[in-house]
Amino acid sequence: MSARDFNVERWAILYARIALGAAFLSGIADRFGLWGKNVGYGDFAHFVQYTAKVNSFMPAFTIPLLAWAATVAELVLGIALISGVWLRSVALGSALLLFLFGTAIAISFGLKSPLDYSVFSASAAAVLLTLRSSGSSSPSPHHSQKTP
Repeated sequence: MSARDFNVERWAILYARIALGAAFLSGIADRFGLWGKNVGYGDFAHFVQYTAKVNSFMPAFTIPLLAWAATVAELVLGIALISGVWLRSVALGSALLLFLFGTAIAISFGLKSPLDYSVFSASAAAVLLTLRSSGSSSPSPHHSQKTP
């Protein structure tokens, strides 16, 4: 790999990390009203209602747990992606979370919805990030690709 190729790869990895991390954190901000009350969910109660719609196949008593689990997972994954810690594991976790979210949307609303919202595309980007990341936030030409 040439120095130029390596530099392009580093920027691509950084771009994917920030884009995915910011998307997770934006969702968190939305469900707690940080984007405004009349934007998106606007508050956690409306997010729980949306969680129930997305997971229409799940028993009603699981919905609050799913809403909180998604919130905690997105917060941890978003911060970790942006900061670059445990990158390979975090990227894989992000891919799995997005795949599960896309699948739930497809079951409840049909396949068009997760395709229109690029949920599977984001999941695929996280898979690529998993494959191309070295496990740390600052890969170097001498950094082993097998670093945990």
